[in-house]
Amino acid sequence: MKYSFTLFIALLASWLLWSGHFEPFILLLGLLSCIFSLWICHRMKIVDEEAVPIQLGIRPFFYAFWLIKEIFKSNIEVTKIVLAPKLELQRNMIEVGANPKTELGRVILANSITLTPGTVSVGMEEDRILVHALSFEGAEEDLSGDMDRRICRLEGK
Repeated sequence: MKYSFTLFIALLASWLLWSGHFEPFILLLGLLSCIFSLWICHRMKIVDEEAVPIQLGIRPFFYAFWLIKEIFKSNIEVTKIVLAPKLELQRNMIEVGANPKTELGRVILANSITLTPGTVSVGMEEDRILVHALSFEGAEEDLSGDMDRRICRLEGK
């Protein structure tokens, strides 16, 4: 029930934020669309701790700001590699430790690696993620484990 309530509030807040209309009829349509969306989610049986991770609190917002900064830095590095007169790619495959305790945490880690330009998560086993990196510098950042530690903190570990 708490996941349903939280999802409903998030849907309603998103609708109000993006719509910007506050006429009674439009508000009624927004409310009905949120109720309909919640009903569909229940029929699909996707309202759980993964779809609505309220157990994480506000920590994902802090992680998102850090990840945006890392994506920006990686964009600059990949741009330097691509625009260099002599294209010096140092492609490699590395295995990165995945220490998050939940499946959601490991998926967040793999997706974060893929979102960071120059690296792609290729495969995931229980506690390892196989990553393709364009350069050794990008691979070193993944091997350092900073992202892994931040996700463990995100989970409350």
